[in-house]
Amino acid sequence: MRRSLQQNLLICLSALLIASLGCGTAHDEKEKYVLVSDNLQIPYWQAAAAGFSQAANQLKVRNDIVGPDTFDPKAEQQAFAKALQEKPTGILVSAADPGLLKDDIAQAIAAGIPVITIDSDAPASKRLFFIGTNNYEAGKIGGERLAKELKGKGNVAVFTMPEQANLADRLRGYRDALEAHSQIKITQTIDIKGDPRIAFDTATQILGKDRDKIQAFVCLEALAGKEVATVLSNNSVKDKVVIAMDTDPDTLEWIQKGVIAATIAQKPYTMSFVGLRMLDDLYHHKPSSLDTDWSKDSFAPIPAFVDTGSDLIDKSNLEAFQQAKKSVTGGKK
Repeated sequence: MRRSLQQNLLICLSALLIASLGCGTAHDEKEKYVLVSDNLQIPYWQAAAAGFSQAANQLKVRNDIVGPDTFDPKAEQQAFAKALQEKPTGILVSAADPGLLKDDIAQAIAAGIPVITIDSDAPASKRLFFIGTNNYEAGKIGGERLAKELKGKGNVAVFTMPEQANLADRLRGYRDALEAHSQIKITQTIDIKGDPRIAFDTATQILGKDRDKIQAFVCLEALAGKEVATVLSNNSVKDKVVIAMDTDPDTLEWIQKGVIAATIAQKPYTMSFVGLRMLDDLYHHKPSSLDTDWSKDSFAPIPAFVDTGSDLIDKSNLEAFQQAKKSVTGGKK
């Protein structure tokens, strides 16, 4: 049976439409994206893993999440090196120790594997760009709330991990926010080395010998806030200010109880979700070179920094935050 000219045209147009819709969007079985971090068992990184997996499911690509279950920069570096041997399509990494990962990131870029940092940056490496919190601004938000809670006067103990660039930026933000409050002093800075027991023990010691010398505790990472709150509660201390970081369930519970004044919420789910999609785009639309400092190019095809935002959570907006979280996670912590 002979087809009419109109039928032939319709068939041709349909074929062209199908081809155009599929062009540049198809994914193949070779695509595999890897998220590398440490402390994978804490709620923060479980949220990041959920975002990473969700993006992979939507794109129908393979994904893997690797790294140690505790804070161990060397183990994270080893996990990165092992993942690199398997030649993934792209890598997201949170640099617990930027110096340790610098050579591995360079090897990945030399092999044509794009690397994007999330949460904690490695700016001296050859990573393409950073996705995460503007940590300096997050520190300023915390510092302004601290000054308000202290009513402009008091000594502060800070819990941190100095080797992490993101925490150093937060501390810088706190210091700058407190410059206008000459009677607020950061008198102690404690390196918890990724171990919540150090935060617990140090807070206990402070209450034992320096109780009247410290009026506030600032926690620049997720582990210390709930430990400090536990020590204060165990000792029935109600006259100290605690500003925490991140939104794990224990921290939120201590806010509800009034022991932690506020915490700064980041968006680990968004970091990894957006990160995988940007790696996927880099695979399907390769830039002219991975080994280029695009930050100095006014017409760069990629950004230098993607700010996923941060917010202050206290009793006034705690319920709204929890409801929003439940809607995304389906009630999972």
